[in-house]
Amino acid sequence: MFKKIAADALGLSDIGVVVAREDYDKADADDFILHEIDEKIYFLIKTKADEYCFTNRAIIHVDGESAISKKRLLHRYDYSMHNICEVFLETAGTIDLDVEIKFTIDNTPFSIDIHKRFINDIKDLYKALHAISYEQKQNAYKLEVAEKSLSIASSSIGRIGNDNVAPSASFEEITRFANDWMIDHKDKYKKEDFSQVFDLYVNN
Repeated sequence: MFKKIAADALGLSDIGVVVAREDYDKADADDFILHEIDEKIYFLIKTKADEYCFTNRAIIHVDGESAISKKRLLHRYDYSMHNICEVFLETAGTIDLDVEIKFTIDNTPFSIDIHKRFINDIKDLYKALHAISYEQKQNAYKLEVAEKSLSIASSSIGRIGNDNVAPSASFEEITRFANDWMIDHKDKYKKEDFSQVFDLYVNN
C-alpha cells in the first residue's frame, strides 16, 4: 500500500499528478520548451510513462513506453497549427481515485487520468482548454469570412475593370493587395500565444 501511495506521489502510476511549478525543470518536457521565444509552462501532468505539458504556445506530449524505459517520443501541437475541440471533464465518483480530462487535437483524442486530489487544478485546466477551443473556433470563422470577402471583392473588381490602368499593372496591384490581406488576417486569426487565457484561469 505504501509503495502505491509513493508511486502516485511521484507520478509513477497510471494515475497522473499535477507537477508543482518549482519542479518543472525536473520534467523531460522542460527540455523542449522554446524559451528563446518566451514560451513558458503553465500546466504539467505526469503519469507513469507520459508527460502532458501545456504552455502558452503549444501542448507538448512526451510519450514514453514505460516508467523504466528512457525512450521517449515527443509530440508538439502548436495552437496556431492545431485545433483543440471536444473538451470534457469527468469528476470522480465516491470510490474513484481519479478524475479524467478529455480533449481532441485535430483528430487525435486524449484522455488523461489524474488523482482526484488535484481536482481544483484540473478544473482550471479545463476552463483554459475550453476557452482556447472557443477562441480558435471564432477565429476560424472570422478567417473564413475574410477569405470569402476577398474573393467577392476580387470578382467584382475583375468585372468592373479599369480602362485607365494597364492589365498587367492592375493584376499586379490586385495580387499584392490579396497577398497582404491574407497575411494580415492570418496573423490576426491564427493565434500563436494564449498567455492571456492561461493567466486568467490557471494559477501559476
